[in-house]
Amino acid sequence: MTRQKEPVVLPEVSIGTAGHVDHGKTTLLYAITGIWAAKHSEELKRGITIRIGFADVNIYKCPSCEGFEAYTTQPVCPNCLSETEFQRRISFVDCPGHDSLMSTMLAGTAAMDGAMLVIAANEPCPRPQTKEHTLALSIIGVENVVVVQSKIELVSKEDAYTHYQSIREFLSKTPYASAPVIPVSAHQRVNLDVVLWAIQEYIPTPERDTSLPFQMPVLRSFDVNKPGTPITELKGGVIGGAPLQGIVRVGDELEIRPGVFNERQQTYEPLYAEVLEIRSGRHAFDQATPGGLIAIQTDLDPFYTKSDSLVGNLAGAPGSIPEPISEVEIEHRLFEAVVGTEHEIPVAAVRKGEPLIVTHRTTLSPGVVTEVRKDAIVMRLKRPICAQAGDRVALSRLIQRKWRLIGYGFVRQL
Repeated sequence: MTRQKEPVVLPEVSIGTAGHVDHGKTTLLYAITGIWAAKHSEELKRGITIRIGFADVNIYKCPSCEGFEAYTTQPVCPNCLSETEFQRRISFVDCPGHDSLMSTMLAGTAAMDGAMLVIAANEPCPRPQTKEHTLALSIIGVENVVVVQSKIELVSKEDAYTHYQSIREFLSKTPYASAPVIPVSAHQRVNLDVVLWAIQEYIPTPERDTSLPFQMPVLRSFDVNKPGTPITELKGGVIGGAPLQGIVRVGDELEIRPGVFNERQQTYEPLYAEVLEIRSGRHAFDQATPGGLIAIQTDLDPFYTKSDSLVGNLAGAPGSIPEPISEVEIEHRLFEAVVGTEHEIPVAAVRKGEPLIVTHRTTLSPGVVTEVRKDAIVMRLKRPICAQAGDRVALSRLIQRKWRLIGYGFVRQL
């Protein structure tokens, strides 16, 4: 049989991984996609995800097989060797589970249309970051979730079922009570086809508005040049993320705000760049629409993009980006207790003068509360955010020397 050529298409949907540290999120993605998403040198040394990672894959369905076994990531069915039918391309966003990296996970939710919540069968449910990530997904607005009970090869059948019941009990108190729970062994490749089926069934492709001006929160930024590259061969800086709206084309001009900080003027200055190349995975495209994750090579000096230095900016059509604001009023909702800690800690009311971190899409902005009102707080932010009235934000407080999620809110611009 002649192997059919895989379609070269942009991803339609972005799916995040969430869950407690060392519950097997990156291993699961490797089993599904063949890509090890944790590529940063410190991640490889420590065995945990520190920065947000990416992996794309095509989902196919075999016309000859039935049920879960029909779903695969291969153009030829591994069960009956029939040619499969392409369904759609998926972008995965691999977020860290360690409690000290919660802010990175919150930024990652800005790129998610759905999520896989990974819960290890060999540990009690829920663990602290299982609770914290589940709450983060809900307050940022991620509605569609598939739950993966990972590492089932490490427990007995009876213990796996008892653990499954504890997952169901935990989910019953969240917006994801009806989410599917799938037992999986990534190392032994058990039930990966069921995961693909669940993604197709429970995480639909949202409707996209391509008529609006292009906008994309910057989730990663890179210098792709190797040390010692001659000046004449240098490539421009790269920004990556999931477009929110509109279409971006090679040759377009982008505005990036709030931009870079001018030490002399003590203000942020926007950057302007030309789109030189658009890539998704191994492939280059003339244009990109909202859906999956993309990388845009620009003509920016790579000094501006190295080491994720532009993360938190908003890139878009010139003139379309909301004016950055450093003072913001937030209609806030506090949780009853802090999530992410081993023991329950009540959430105290916000106080005037206390520091908080505001997470808006991919922007993490420390700030100080300057005024407390009946249902809102006013904050002076160290880093401005490109937000509009009604935008959702998350609030974190320094508790036990770590930034913990304590609530969320909606922007009311002053």
